Amino acid sequence: MQEREIFSGIYAVPPVIVRLDGRAFHSLTRDLNFKKPFDEKFSSAMWRVSEKLISKSGLEPEFAYTFSDEISLYFANLPFKGRIEKINSVCASYAASALLLELGLNKPLAFDSRVIMIQKDQTGKYLSWRQSEAWRNHMNAYCQSALISEGNTGTETARIMKGMKSADMHEMMFNRGVNLSETPAWQRRGTVIHKDKVLRKGFNPITGTEVTASRTIITADKNPPLFSDVQAADEYIIKLLSRDEETQ
Repeated sequence: MQEREIFSGIYAVPPVIVRLDGRAFHSLTRDLNFKKPFDEKFSSAMWRVSEKLISKSGLEPEFAYTFSDEISLYFANLPFKGRIEKINSVCASYAASALLLELGLNKPLAFDSRVIMIQKDQTGKYLSWRQSEAWRNHMNAYCQSALISEGNTGTETARIMKGMKSADMHEMMFNRGVNLSETPAWQRRGTVIHKDKVLRKGFNPITGTEVTASRTIITADKNPPLFSDVQAADEYIIKLLSRDEETQ
């Protein structure tokens, strides 16, 4: 029956991006009574899951971009010889189990996973696309939270917001004392999780001298550039990937 495993022989060629999306996370956040419109406890958990995917999963993506319940992983080299079926299943299952542990849950959760074939010079375009989604998600979250806090039902909120444009959302929240352009950057732009090198001082007990050593850490950039700015995006991605090459 092995010949029936028709999808197991489909391979990807790097670079690729693997995007993970939480399945039915709206009910998860409701059950856990997370704060609206954004809960830093949940966002911090997603940052730590992204960190684990980079440093502890054995998958070794170069960096991650995350917002809301979504994580995009950039791979310059692929695990499992590029087998798409295995990459998707392991990335999704690892992220789900890692988030379950981070949140201390006693019931299962799930991510779906997809492989996006790109060329290296298309990375900025991809990140710009996802960042624009992060911005829309940010605006919707604030407006929905405001309307519901004022006593509107979910159905009424959906009706009020149907067809509402960005300028209308800005005006709506500005009238309620919130400037959507001045909210925390990680809410508007998402967060990039990446490898970095730092110098740490230590002590050599054999020579009795102080020494400086380079260490690899995983860090979260909660204020990435606007990836719609092509030059800024390209410069940022070059620095990201050069850092990762230095740490390998």
